Amino acid sequence: MGEQLTLSFDTSAEAEKSISHSRLEKLVLGVIERAGDAGIIADEIRAALPQLAYSSVTARFRALLDDGSIEVIGTRRGATGRAQRVYIKSRN
Repeated sequence: MGEQLTLSFDTSAEAEKSISHSRLEKLVLGVIERAGDAGIIADEIRAALPQLAYSSVTARFRALLDDGSIEVIGTRRGATGRAQRVYIKSRN
């Protein structure tokens, strides 16, 4: 009777995050693929996915770069005039 049940949701939360990340990465990768060889910048990706928050879009770039799904081919000016990386689907 003195025993207390302790529940941990860490594993479930991590699993949910990995599923969400995977789905978001697929959405971002799809937009990058459709841009073709001309590539696409973050502002354009965000415009194509208006339902997603800024950080939800931009946070996907690192994972996609690290796993070789996308590459950077240069920079282009965005809406604010600041240079942004131009992403394309990896040619490999």
